Order: sequence, then structure tokens, then C-alpha cells
Amino acid sequence: MTSKILSALIVFGLSASAVSASTLVSIKTDGGKIIASGANKMTLYTFRNDAPNTSACYGDCAEAWPPFLASASEQPEGALGIILRRDGARQWVLDGKPLYFWAGDDRPGDVTGDGVGGVWDAVRR
Repeated sequence: MTSKILSALIVFGLSASAVSASTLVSIKTDGGKIIASGANKMTLYTFRNDAPNTSACYGDCAEAWPPFLASASEQPEGALGIILRRDGARQWVLDGKPLYFWAGDDRPGDVTGDGVGGVWDAVRR
């Protein structure tokens, strides 16, 4: 498990000192390798309607696609950044793309949100 976390950090050019060691993991699925939250192993998604470093997903959208939030103590590094949402929450971004979960995924490794509406994509690296 720890080697997976460290491998994900290396892939993203991150050091464990600046980013929580449980921030991201790579998971092998039937649809290929995806990136998931290290804490819950749930797939992360990007929204094609977002502008760089800006979330366009609020209200009903954020209920269906909860943002991947960063704690007050977590800090960005390299490709993994943090933006301030207009509701005041801190959201993780990868290469400037805000990250989300999909409420329709039930188990770690599910990728049922991939391709939804032609605007949601599972994060792959």
C-alpha cells in the first residue's frame, strides 16, 4: 500500500513532505489505470466545462460530483495544486484541472462517471 502511494507521488512529481501521503493513488481497473483519492480509493474525475484552476461545479452539480477537498494543513506541490472555491472550500487540482468524485460510484475502482454527459472524465496517468 505504501509503495503505491509513494509511486503515485513520484509519478506526479510530488514529495511526501509537502503533500499528504494519502492524497493520490493509482488503481488498476478494467478500464485501465485511474487516479483515486488515497484516503478512500474512490476514482477522481475532471469536468470539461471547468476553466483552468476554476471550478464551474456548484449546487446540484456539486451534489452529484462532490469536489475533492483539501484540508487546511495540506499544501500544493508540483502538478497537484489547491484552488479556493467560491464557497470558501479548498479543492485539489491536477495540472490546473479541479478534481471531483462521482456520487454514482459505489466502490473503490468504480469508474461509472467516466464519459457522463460527454463532459466528465476519469483521471488517468
